[in-house]
Amino acid sequence: MASPIAILTDMVNYIDFDKKSLLVSAGAIAFNPTFWNIVARREYRTKFLTRAFGGSAQTACYALAVTIFSLGLLRDFLYERALRDQPTHPLLVGDVPTYAAYALIAIGNLFVITSTWRLGITGTFLGDYFGILMDSMVTGFPFNVTSAPMYYGSTMSFLGTALLYGKPAGILLTAWVLFVYIVAIQYENPFTSGIYAKRERERAKGTGREEKKEL
Repeated sequence: MASPIAILTDMVNYIDFDKKSLLVSAGAIAFNPTFWNIVARREYRTKFLTRAFGGSAQTACYALAVTIFSLGLLRDFLYERALRDQPTHPLLVGDVPTYAAYALIAIGNLFVITSTWRLGITGTFLGDYFGILMDSMVTGFPFNVTSAPMYYGSTMSFLGTALLYGKPAGILLTAWVLFVYIVAIQYENPFTSGIYAKRERERAKGTGREEKKEL
């Protein structure tokens, strides 16, 4: 039986790094979270999108949601096209990889769909940056499993698709997806926490003023 190192080396040999579609897919994967983080932070600081939509934060958020969703569809299309251009590894063909692929895709989509249902459109698509805040932290499924179900669910779907196609290049791109999302989480979580902390400070000040008036 081959060692893990030998299997890994063999997998890498089945990745065609000369295919332009591989690099394009990797670029699209990195672009999306970079784009929405830059745009959302600029909106938070300047309200440029809200102003562009006549002062309606809700409409501006929905417009960004449509943009992010469309970019996601394009990213998925480029990923699938990249996989079609890559060699198939014999170890990734058969019943076991296929069953694993469908399981990963099913669980990944479950995480994405249920988290969207829990958060709503504005909660999912950066409404916090538009001043549209949740009343309280969401703790039900899938957030009781992971704090970032959208990201990890998407990563699982990428891996499932890679196994379904039997492409080592897909596994490599999935690792890249995971890395990009982990970096995004490091930027997003502290910033979002700061937004809600600011709201709580303002609420506390408001409560303090009301108590003084009563006295």
